[in-house]
Amino acid sequence: MVFDFQFFLTGTMLGIGLSADAFSVSVANGLNTPEMKTPRMCLIAGIFAFFQFIMPLLGWVCVTAVANIFSLFEKFIPAIALVLLSFIGGKMLFESLKSDNPREEKPATSLGGLIIQGIATSIDALSVGFTIAHYNFSQATLLCALIGVITFGSCLFGVLLGKTAGSKLSDKAGILGGSILIFIGIQIFVKSIL
Repeated sequence: MVFDFQFFLTGTMLGIGLSADAFSVSVANGLNTPEMKTPRMCLIAGIFAFFQFIMPLLGWVCVTAVANIFSLFEKFIPAIALVLLSFIGGKMLFESLKSDNPREEKPATSLGGLIIQGIATSIDALSVGFTIAHYNFSQATLLCALIGVITFGSCLFGVLLGKTAGSKLSDKAGILGGSILIFIGIQIFVKSIL
């Protein structure tokens, strides 16, 4: 297979589709922390982009190396995403309801919280490894890099959008952001059983 228009179109479409959950969570993070500075916004987008890059590549490795083990794990992916996003969303709700200082760092946008969000929103991308199994390593890596770049741009825009809305919503932003995270987790889980 060559790096032709079809290859880049496939990568772009996968990137747009896979970045949707990360975009929504980025909006929630922007809502949760409307005073967020540019380096933190880039960190959020970078973490989501990294996980959207690495998960399909890990899926590709699993398909090419350990397909049987991965197929046993795949059915638990939506439940794992539900638990992780509900946990972070619940913490965000709880912190928003009890916080006296709106400027303190929220658990959802701490480094640990962002890593959990990155895993939760990208864990379903492992299954993309099945769809790209016919690619060689360099093609799979380039395709995953394209997904990561699209996710970075999408998430940066999402945080900016959330920040703008969050500064207008002020004290209700954390509640809205936490609710969005829980909703996304439920949506991923429900979509998997329908």
